[in-house]
Amino acid sequence: MKILIANRGEIAVRIIRACREMGLPTVAVYSECDRGARHVREADQAVHIGPSEAARSYLRIDAIVDAARDAGADAVHPGYGFLAENAAFARACRDAGLTFIGPSPEAIALMGSKTAARQAAIRAGVPVVPGTEQPLDERVPDAEILRIADAVGYPLVVKAVAGGGGKGMRTVDDAASLGAAVRTARSEAGSAFGDTSIYLERRIVEPRHIEIQLLGDTYGTILPFAERECSIQRRHQKVVEESPSMAVTPDLRRRMADAAVAVARTVEYSSAGTIEFLLDRDGAFYFLEMNTRLQVEHPVTEMVTSIDLVQWQIRIARGERLNVDSGRALTPHGHAIECRIYAEDPDQGFLPSPGLIRGLRPAAGPGVRDDGGVSVGYTVPVFYDSMIAKLVVWAASRREAVDRMARALREYQVLGIRTTIPFFLWLMRQPEYLDGRYDTTYLDRLLAERAGRTFSDLTAEEEELTAMAVAVDAYLRLSEGQAAARQVDLQGLWKQAARREALRG
Repeated sequence: MKILIANRGEIAVRIIRACREMGLPTVAVYSECDRGARHVREADQAVHIGPSEAARSYLRIDAIVDAARDAGADAVHPGYGFLAENAAFARACRDAGLTFIGPSPEAIALMGSKTAARQAAIRAGVPVVPGTEQPLDERVPDAEILRIADAVGYPLVVKAVAGGGGKGMRTVDDAASLGAAVRTARSEAGSAFGDTSIYLERRIVEPRHIEIQLLGDTYGTILPFAERECSIQRRHQKVVEESPSMAVTPDLRRRMADAAVAVARTVEYSSAGTIEFLLDRDGAFYFLEMNTRLQVEHPVTEMVTSIDLVQWQIRIARGERLNVDSGRALTPHGHAIECRIYAEDPDQGFLPSPGLIRGLRPAAGPGVRDDGGVSVGYTVPVFYDSMIAKLVVWAASRREAVDRMARALREYQVLGIRTTIPFFLWLMRQPEYLDGRYDTTYLDRLLAERAGRTFSDLTAEEEELTAMAVAVDAYLRLSEGQAAARQVDLQGLWKQAARREALRG
């Protein structure tokens, strides 16, 4: 099996690593601005697929299928994002004789519709959040939507039927604000997904976001894993994930796992997938949605189970049976935490911070995993999601994992762009986070209370010295010839440090 990876960045690197361990050759695809990207260098082969804009490269089904044919690949791994949950892409791969490393096009299409997914959960006997069971397209008059909203009850959430990642999603507290929320959600949904249909869902007050990882093979076996806690969110976007959850008991874990399996079995699911639930303050859980792909946060599950989810995706796709012990998958060993490191400036409202990476020193040491997708000399582009790495730690207990994460964040150095590392260091010190007393609204409330205060607690002198140390380290790691080739300018880096453009945890 020769695998083309229809993605970029850290997830492409992650898949390449899994393939390398299995002895499988890989093909990378790249856009114009990704010519020098890390995933391109690490793959066995690379194919250019178009200009920098995603719509003209990573989202072009025809270009990726043609690249697979030209490179002699016989399988395609979509990663996450881009075309990973696009049923037409999965179908195009199948029609071209390529093995799609993921679920069937039919399962993707069914569970990609949030209302159809809710109906599947109901058929499986799994509780869902009260809401509408049919899509509400633009033909439904405002008066009818208002009537439906009254029946659902306030507060409620307007959601895009084809949504995900917080896009096309608006919270509504009363009837007066419903119209504006619907219009905004429709606009976002149309831009992001090409579908303006929405649905309404009762808002669970102060919920936790808990998800169950699944693996399913083509023989009917569906294996649930220990839960992931994904409640640390900024504007409905996950930024920190961990496993297990402090709010989930062994009995609740089993019940949620059984519910997740029931939903997946209803749609005859195979490959990796995730069932997401909302957990209310009384311990009741409700089906939220299903992601028919590998999740960004899959490493925390791997860390507490020692099971490689990417390799199992590949094994399932080539017809192998799942033979993983269910107790091993459902019983977490120790505690894992993941921080998504973005090229964003947390002191400027998390604005993107694209630019040239002049120095890079990832964290290392016992229990530390860096799923990085960039390297020194790479320019972070403006065209894609700004995540440059995922920092994952494991320890025997949650408090030890938090302490290890703090240590790793202080070690992690990125020079040339702003990152969210100082923000995560600040979060690791917050009492509510340390105690596990949070829900999906916690982080937004906490950020609002900061009223614009900066996250870095370093003095100007400490920040400058740190940046200089990273610059020296980057310089010494390169031979003289490599330094010239990559245009590493030590004096320029020192000047940059003096201008306080570097951040330290």
